[in-house]
Amino acid sequence: MTTHLEPSRGRGTAIVTGASSGIGAAYARRLAASGHDLVLVARRAERLRALAAELAEKHDVRVETLVADLSDTGDLDRIVRRAAEDDIDVLVNNAGINGYGPFAETDPSLLEKVLAVNVVAVTRLARAAVPGMLARGHGTVVNVASTLAFAGSLPPGPLPTRAVYGGTKGYVVTFSRTLAAELDGSPIRVQVLCPGLTATEFHLAQGHEPVGGEQARVHDDGGMPVEDVVTASFRALETGEVVCVPGLVDDTAVDRITAAETGLRASSTSTLAPRYRNPGRQ
Repeated sequence: MTTHLEPSRGRGTAIVTGASSGIGAAYARRLAASGHDLVLVARRAERLRALAAELAEKHDVRVETLVADLSDTGDLDRIVRRAAEDDIDVLVNNAGINGYGPFAETDPSLLEKVLAVNVVAVTRLARAAVPGMLARGHGTVVNVASTLAFAGSLPPGPLPTRAVYGGTKGYVVTFSRTLAAELDGSPIRVQVLCPGLTATEFHLAQGHEPVGGEQARVHDDGGMPVEDVVTASFRALETGEVVCVPGLVDDTAVDRITAAETGLRASSTSTLAPRYRNPGRQ
């Protein structure tokens, strides 16, 4: 199946959220190089304008910038309307914030913001874009999650304190895999990208406010270069991998998750498992 992520020039428009730095900016550069017109979404207007000017000049594509905080309902409504327009053939749901911190101590308003950006915005934007893609007969949705989606039982140290963030990324993985299964056989390709530690500025702020400054930075922990993360995503779309984990050498690990899920689903019966039965009633 053709991925339509790197189509011929003029094929359509790609909308990329969280495009002002990091993985989002890397997607924008790659998509512009392939001839896509772009809609770039982020909170930092100056960075968006600079990236838009760079890409328009270098690749002769149209670049639209939409300054928005996706945790704000009004802002999200604007982006949802744009994602539903008939020129969108790629949606990259990359925007995300971490809200790291002990659950009992983290500001509840920050946790609500994490849910809004990482779950609600991802869902609403996909819902806006997919019907038009189906009608036009082509489209690609990439939802950016994290390897922390698979780290629920692991304690913090060296991993961050992340109950809500990890939960939201678990949602993105399950949502994307289930949507991909629902759309199997359709002309729509759905991928969930699960990078590990990546060389961005993501860890420099919790998410209440974006990282300041006109130049993108990298947190001290470093990580995989963003260009490699995006390369993995593009390659996985070519090979049909729904779950793309850029640093994963053993590609059968995802198959083992599926097998475990099949086993768990087999327990959906009317018979109580022996270990839960009241010994006195056996």
